Amino acid sequence: MKYFPISSSNSRTAGYKKIFETCEELSEPLPTTITGRIPSFLKGSLLRLGPGLFEVGDEPFYHLFDGQALMHKFDFKNGQVTYYRKFVRTDAYVRAITEKRVVITEFGTFAYPDPCKNIFSRLFFSYFKGVEVTDNCLVNVYPVGEDYYAVTETNYITKVNTDTLETLKKVDMCNYVNINGVTAHPHIERDGTVFNIGNCMGKGATLAYNIVRTPPTQKDKSDPIEKSKVVVQIPSAERFKPSYVHSFGMSDNHFVFVETPVKINLLKFLSAWSIRGSNYMDCFESNESQGTLFHLARKDPGEYIDHKYKGAPIGMFHHINTYEDGGFIVVDLCAWKGFEFVYNYLWLANLRANWDEVKKAAMMAPQPEVRRYVIPLDVHKEEQGKNLVSLPYTTATAVMHADGMIWLEPEVLFSGPRQAFEFPQINYARYAGKNYTYTYGLGLNHFIPDRICKLNVKTKETWVWQEPDSYPSEPLFVQTPDAIDEDDGVLLTIVAAPGSQRPGYLLILNAKDLSEVARAEVECSIPVTFHGMYKP
Repeated sequence: MKYFPISSSNSRTAGYKKIFETCEELSEPLPTTITGRIPSFLKGSLLRLGPGLFEVGDEPFYHLFDGQALMHKFDFKNGQVTYYRKFVRTDAYVRAITEKRVVITEFGTFAYPDPCKNIFSRLFFSYFKGVEVTDNCLVNVYPVGEDYYAVTETNYITKVNTDTLETLKKVDMCNYVNINGVTAHPHIERDGTVFNIGNCMGKGATLAYNIVRTPPTQKDKSDPIEKSKVVVQIPSAERFKPSYVHSFGMSDNHFVFVETPVKINLLKFLSAWSIRGSNYMDCFESNESQGTLFHLARKDPGEYIDHKYKGAPIGMFHHINTYEDGGFIVVDLCAWKGFEFVYNYLWLANLRANWDEVKKAAMMAPQPEVRRYVIPLDVHKEEQGKNLVSLPYTTATAVMHADGMIWLEPEVLFSGPRQAFEFPQINYARYAGKNYTYTYGLGLNHFIPDRICKLNVKTKETWVWQEPDSYPSEPLFVQTPDAIDEDDGVLLTIVAAPGSQRPGYLLILNAKDLSEVARAEVECSIPVTFHGMYKP
C-alpha cells in the first residue's frame, strides 16, 4: 500500500484540526455542486453521526467521544444531492444549551455540579438519584423494525426521524432487558432481527455479558424493542471488572465475543462518580496478565460453549467479519497490539496538536494490525501441542495446552507502522457471516484519517484513495442493483477539505478500484463523523 505523508503544507496549516471544531446545524437542506455523475441507483440517504459541539459556553469537552451528537444527511434524488444536519435533542444537549454549561458527564469530561445548589442538596441528589448516565448518541444510527435509532454505548438509545432529523424519543434499554448498556455495532439479519451485546449483572452477583435479540417489524405494529430478549449469557473473566465492549462477531450459527484486557472498574465507577469528579475514562484500567479471551456461543438455541480460547493481549473495537468453514470459525478484526487502551490517545488536545506532536503521541500508542484468528469448534483433549487449524488458506494457528486452554495465534492481513486500517466495512447485505474477499476501511495516519483503503483478505492486495489535505470518514458500501461480483458497488464517504473553497463533500468511489465516480461539494465545513448507514 502506497502512503502519501501528510504534506508539509498540511503540517503548517494543520487542516485536520478543523474536523474537531464546533459547527452550526442547518435550518434547511443545502444544494451541492456535483462533479462526475451520481449513479442512478442511489436514491435514498446517507446518514452519519459524530460530534458537532465541542464546547458549551466557556466549558470545553475534552475527549473525541464527548462532543454533542450531530446527525448528517446527504439525500440522493434524480441525480442531485442535498446536505442537511441537525443536533440530536438528547437530554445531554438540551440541558447543556439551556444551562450554558456541561450538565451531564461525558466520556472524558466531568460535569461539575450546579453552582446554585449547596453541597447538601448535591450530595442528596447524587446519593438518591444515582449516576446520571449520558444519552449523547454520537456514534451510530441503525434500524429497529420500521424505526431508526441514534446510539452511543450506554443504556439510552434515541429514536429519530431520518427524513426531518427530528428527535422523537429517548428509550432506556434497561426497561426491557438485563443490560447496563449496548454497543453501537449491532448485527442485523436480512429479516430485520437485531442482535447486540452489553455487560450485565449475571448469576451470583457477578458481572457477565448478555447477547440480546430484538425481533423484526411486528405484524400488530407493536414496538419490537419491547419484545427484546436475552439469547445467551457469556461469563466475565473478572467478577467486578467487565471488559470494554465495542462490537462482537456473528456467523450463521455462532456469536464470537472477544474479551480484551481493557477493563471497566465498576467499583471505581460507582464510588468515585459523584464525589471525586470522575468521568468514564477514569474508570478504565488494563489487566496486564489476562491476555485476550475468545468466547463462543451458539445462536439457536442460545448456548455458551465452554472452551477456553486465548491469545496475546490486544485492544479491539471493530470486527470486520466472522464466518464458519469446515469446523472452524474465522474471525477477522482490527486489532491494536498490547493491553493499553487506545482511547487514551484520543483526547482532543492530542488530536488538535501540531503535526510533530500528533506523530510523537502516536509513536507511544499501541500499534494497529488487521488480524485473522481461527477458532476450532471440534476440540479433543488428546490433541495437545499440535496446530488444530487445517484450513489450507491461512497461517493462523490454534494449539491446545496441557490445561485444555487453546492458544490462538493470528495471521496478519495488513500491518503498516502507525497506519491503521480501521472503521471496516464489507458488502454486509450479501457477505455478513459468509466467506468473503474484500473489506473497505478508513486509513488513520497517526490517528488522523487521511485515506480510504480496500483490502483483499485472501491475497492481502490493497488499494488506496487519497488526496492532500483531505480527511475522509468511514466508507459505506452500496451494492449495484445487478451486482455479480462481491465488490460490484460504490463506497460513500464524507470528506473534510478545510483549505478548499467548498470545504466538505460527499465522495463516491468505485468499490472495484477506488477510482472516483462523483463528488457533491457543500459550502460549509463538516466535522468528524464516526459511523452511519445508507438508507435506500
